[in-house]
Amino acid sequence: MTRLLLAKITFALLAYSHLPAYAGPSTSSMEQIDSMRSAAGKSANGYLEGREAFATFIESLGQTFDAASEPIEANGVPGLWIYHSDKEERSANVILYIHGGGFYSGSSETHKYLGEALAKSAATDVVAIDYRRMPEHVYPSQIQDAVTSFSWLVEQGYEPERISIAGDSAGGNIVLEAALYLRDRGMGRPASLVMLSPIADLNATGQSAEENASRDKLLTRNGILKVTETYMAGKDPASPDASPINAQLTDLPPIFMQVGAGELLLDDTLSIARNAAMADVSVTLEVWPHVTHQWQLYPQLLPEAKDSIDSIGRFVSAHFSH
Repeated sequence: MTRLLLAKITFALLAYSHLPAYAGPSTSSMEQIDSMRSAAGKSANGYLEGREAFATFIESLGQTFDAASEPIEANGVPGLWIYHSDKEERSANVILYIHGGGFYSGSSETHKYLGEALAKSAATDVVAIDYRRMPEHVYPSQIQDAVTSFSWLVEQGYEPERISIAGDSAGGNIVLEAALYLRDRGMGRPASLVMLSPIADLNATGQSAEENASRDKLLTRNGILKVTETYMAGKDPASPDASPINAQLTDLPPIFMQVGAGELLLDDTLSIARNAAMADVSVTLEVWPHVTHQWQLYPQLLPEAKDSIDSIGRFVSAHFSH
């Protein structure tokens, strides 16, 4: 009873008082971005066109990428090493970043602006990987590539406690599933896990899938279920190896999560936070008002995105082994 009460208090404090102070939501900019992204998605037919439409949309926003970087191959998994400084010397710690995009879109290219901002905020290099995507590759290819990339970083000389794993949306799902895979096989415990509006329940059974249906301008429950059908390719979407909302979350490193109050995926985040807290895992949860899904993708356009990434950077930095 005491632990449950503490978890509830923690959620309340983090949701309402932990957020960085800012003047207020940049509503007009947020709505404009949502409108542009929604239009790009509606013009696409199928997953491959949707992938291209999302990449084109991100490029059209005009954000600039000024970080020193280089392509990498993590035991067959391509990606982008984003340096936190111009010296191009690898940092003592590293963030393995797993992009979102419904398991079928997104890339290190679409997420490099977020990656650059995070690298600078955390003063730590970011390795953004390009895992295999559906429909060409289905579950569990994406999780396998994340695990492979983590192991590659260990081979590069990084102890597990010097690696943080972070990701957004579908990438958040992969973050947690990869961490569970590593835990269950004794392959190392990362320094921390960061999940931004993760898809934790592939069956989309949370109340927010209905209650926030009119507020979330980008996601729909039917859309999530369609993606799930392709991604799982006949396997059980309720499996804890695919939907971490059903997994045992004991013995995990500290977790940091952000989600928008009006998102379809709100309950996915809240459920993971609660389940982890009940498993005695340290959880930091931020619920942001008046933001869109994956708002962190726009650090040069939205003050909320920059503030969110700065908050992530502080958390990640605090949990590395010093």
